[in-house]
Amino acid sequence: MQAKLRSSTWRRQVLFPFLLPLFSGALSEQILYSIPEEMARGSVVGNLAEDLGLHVQDLLTRNLRISAEKQYFTIDKETGNLLVSDRIDRESLCSQNPLCVLPLEIVAENPLNVFHINVMIDDINDNPPHFPQNNIVLQINEFVIPGTQFGLESAIDADVGPNSLQSYQLSYSEHFSLIVKDKTEGKNAPELVLEKSLDREQQSSHLLVLTAMDGGDPVRTSTTQIRIKVTDANDNPPVFSQNVYKVSLRENLPPGTSVLKVTATDQDEGINAEITYSFKTLRDIGNKFMLDHQSGEIKSKDPIDFEISSSYTMSIEAEDGGGMAAECKIILEIVDENDNTPEVVFTSVSSSITEDAEPGTVIALFKTYDQDSGENGEVTCLIEEKVPFRIVPSSNNYYKLVTDGALDREQTPEYNVTITATDRGKPPLSSSRSVTLHIGDINDNAPVFHQASYVVHVAENNPPGASIAQVSASDPDLGPNGRVSYSIVASDLEPLALSSYVSVSAQSGVVFAQRAFDHEQLRAFELTLQARDQGSPALSANASLRVLVGDRNDNAPRVLYPALGPDGSALFDTVPRLVAVDDDSGHNAWLSYHVLQASEPGLFSLGLRTGEVRTARALGDRDAARQRLLVAVRDGGQPPLSATATLLLVFADSLQEALPDLGDHPAPSEPQAELQFYLVVALALISVLFLLAVILAIALRLRRSSSPAAWGCFQPGLCSKTGTGVSPNYSEGTLPYSYNLYVASDSQKTRCNFLTMTPEMVPPQDLSKEASLVVSVTDENNKLSSKCVASTRVTFSECLSSTNGFSI
Repeated sequence: MQAKLRSSTWRRQVLFPFLLPLFSGALSEQILYSIPEEMARGSVVGNLAEDLGLHVQDLLTRNLRISAEKQYFTIDKETGNLLVSDRIDRESLCSQNPLCVLPLEIVAENPLNVFHINVMIDDINDNPPHFPQNNIVLQINEFVIPGTQFGLESAIDADVGPNSLQSYQLSYSEHFSLIVKDKTEGKNAPELVLEKSLDREQQSSHLLVLTAMDGGDPVRTSTTQIRIKVTDANDNPPVFSQNVYKVSLRENLPPGTSVLKVTATDQDEGINAEITYSFKTLRDIGNKFMLDHQSGEIKSKDPIDFEISSSYTMSIEAEDGGGMAAECKIILEIVDENDNTPEVVFTSVSSSITEDAEPGTVIALFKTYDQDSGENGEVTCLIEEKVPFRIVPSSNNYYKLVTDGALDREQTPEYNVTITATDRGKPPLSSSRSVTLHIGDINDNAPVFHQASYVVHVAENNPPGASIAQVSASDPDLGPNGRVSYSIVASDLEPLALSSYVSVSAQSGVVFAQRAFDHEQLRAFELTLQARDQGSPALSANASLRVLVGDRNDNAPRVLYPALGPDGSALFDTVPRLVAVDDDSGHNAWLSYHVLQASEPGLFSLGLRTGEVRTARALGDRDAARQRLLVAVRDGGQPPLSATATLLLVFADSLQEALPDLGDHPAPSEPQAELQFYLVVALALISVLFLLAVILAIALRLRRSSSPAAWGCFQPGLCSKTGTGVSPNYSEGTLPYSYNLYVASDSQKTRCNFLTMTPEMVPPQDLSKEASLVVSVTDENNKLSSKCVASTRVTFSECLSSTNGFSI
């Protein structure tokens, strides 16, 4: 066996240099291997990886594989060797073709590429020659002259080259010899030659043995017996009208179609002139054609297919009744019809196509098949749809499908590409093959807010943790590239205080209030929200959210202080004016003043919006010395909030006369109020003593100067005025207060005296406080003195002179 392999290898090496120039044009830039047929499975053909210039460690990642209809070979991905994987019979692959080349397409991925290699299958002598018939019977007339030749059917050998049929050998006979002629396109046909005249009377039959031998080592042979019957004389053999007939026949003709009618004549008469026709060559002919033995007409038996065989050669024998025969040769050329539709076969399709693929990126490899020949087998490919792909021819009917433009998964996530293959036949035939290409996503789209800016109104005193707004952004990308999270990246609030005011849900974009908002402290603030995807690198977008804190009526009005006129004195017949504020805004801060209760109805009126307390008529002797007013201040909210104040008015001739009346007023129950009262009295006494000291010093100074003009200040009609004293220290809320007021009835003679008290903080929860107003009137001097003392801890006094009235 080893000797046989060495002989085969040597023969392959010898033949290869002679055969390679014949295929140098077709096999340029291709790898060619040469192996004998019938190699054992697992035999090594060659190191494919080394010949292709690939690294063995890259074979798995590049998915190196063979694209073929039948897998005769396989690739060992550990060594890179090309191995035989199935039985290879050269005769079944290439029949009588002297050169048997098996083309292979090797496909590699990452990057996608195809390599073309050819494996030449060398013939071994595995088929002996054989005769179609084991016995041949010939009838030869005894009058046949020596030198007459009798054709015999050739032996058949499936092998080619030296292993094919090489020679014949005839057993010894003094009457016959053997010659070999080339009759049918290179096939040696043996002919029996009569060397010596026959004499039927001496020997009526002869038996010969014909041996066919091939050129293999060892030589294989086959034999057949030739039986010759000697008949009586028939001196004129049949003669054909043509020795060679050439006919063209279109393929796909229906069975029974007439192909050709041959004609032979015989000059003999009677039975010797009766001619019958028969096929001399039955191999493949008898299955495709049928012959009328009497008329010589040849008809098709089965459909004729150009793709199976493009031509047929046959021999027809005409034999007369006397046993003499003649032969003619028929060459039948099959004309190709465009009867095969081209096919598109995808050998590899890329599994991953990202939308950032560059133009020219190979997406798929495919090839076309058309069994027709000539223009009928020339195929062109095109893409039917308008897609960003194009077809690039490769080689050997291979094509590449490459990108021809930018891909955008968000616009078109997949493409159904239909490739149509059309031949150039008349009429042309075509077929289509579709492939679906899925486009992979990349992070090429930033999130987009549905609004560039948001404005939300939130009423104050909202519950902590409540949802106040929701922002939304969309990202057309897929997976993490399209998954959006939200965060706060900037704000006009202090960074440390931001987290205590608002937060945002990273998943839903819902903005939550972390605390209750106060319109009076914070009326509006602005946030910058960011939507970020989870791609790599991540993309983001910003939007602004302005939060407007709406007002609610949650603050009651607060009485601040009495206000005087522009010149520091009250207007004519006007009592002091109440001034109140409300920390709310809008309608909630619109204040109105109302008299709830008065001890002397109709004596006083109160301005609805100004808070001014006016005397509705002149004071009379019948009016009570003590008057009490209960005043309410309401805002415009729904429901409205209010604060109340109680005014106690005492009418007296002088401040000193009013003090006892003030003493009758119930003192504050709190210890601090009593202490405050004593402090006020002490301060008043000190002020009086200081005033007396000043007056005494001035009097002494004037007496020394003896200037009468200096006493003018003490004359009637002159007034010494001082400014109003109001303590700035008051707390948020309703501040009760007290003040002293002297008003003269004569507008030309006004005298002011102030008793100032120190205010203290009062809790803002006290919305209703009581104040007393003491008024002192002296008929002789036309003077009116009033004093208002608050029953709370915070008091102040002021003196205001006016004409025929007083104001707070």
